[in-house]
Amino acid sequence: MVAGPRLDSTESSKVYVSCDLLMSSSDSELFSLGKVRTDTVKRISRELLRRFPDRFTGEFESDKQSVNDLVITPSKRLRNRIAGYITRLKIVEAERAAATEVAVEPAEIQQPDMGTE
Repeated sequence: MVAGPRLDSTESSKVYVSCDLLMSSSDSELFSLGKVRTDTVKRISRELLRRFPDRFTGEFESDKQSVNDLVITPSKRLRNRIAGYITRLKIVEAERAAATEVAVEPAEIQQPDMGTE
């Protein structure tokens, strides 16, 4: 009795993923993945924004300086990550406010004419 090739437990086997699987989703989905941030960065950033909303502008350099004034961080890298996340949150907040403003304006402009004829 002749058996087929056996996989030895000491031999490592590789799994190859077809390119078709990767290309099945759209390119925009592949490239729009978000950044991974630790819970520490998110928690500290949100707390700083809650306590000191007027100290942050949405510009990285000024936000970095504000974080440096408000928090003692063990490293520059952590400080920069906190400042970067705060900057991102401020930008998203500004975009949402602008979108809400635009959505409200057309409703106010379209008022019916009341007996002008």
